[in-house]
Amino acid sequence: MGAKHGVPGEGPLDADVMLVGQNPGAEEDETGRPFVGRAGKYLTGVLAEYGIKREDLYITNIVKHASPKNRKPYSDEIAACLPYLETQISLINPKIIVLLGAAAKQTPHVTGIEYFEVIHPSAAMRFPKFKEKFRLQIAELSKQIAQIEF
Repeated sequence: MGAKHGVPGEGPLDADVMLVGQNPGAEEDETGRPFVGRAGKYLTGVLAEYGIKREDLYITNIVKHASPKNRKPYSDEIAACLPYLETQISLINPKIIVLLGAAAKQTPHVTGIEYFEVIHPSAAMRFPKFKEKFRLQIAELSKQIAQIEF
């Protein structure tokens, strides 16, 4: 079964912070919106606990479509979507890019943008040893965001 919707991303086009995940899941594929499933709800809740509003962030994924059986994206899928992500980064020009999980680490690095690696929220939900680390990472992210000069 193929993907139903592309999920390009959403948020303010002048966002100071961009979140980049792996690829959309089933609920994202149904709605065409990023991070609206269980992991997205968890992410939104933890961000809010640290004073970070989802509506202030631009949220996207390195791959713009759901994978069969929610598998990790293949390298050719990532390669096919990287130009689109590069364009998003160029247009939005965030000050911080948050990389959610291992696949997102393949996001191209642009001079002048700070990159912040975080455990993927789905891993934090599933594995107790990652839950506290994820919360600490989001706490640190909130400090970094507070230091952004507007």
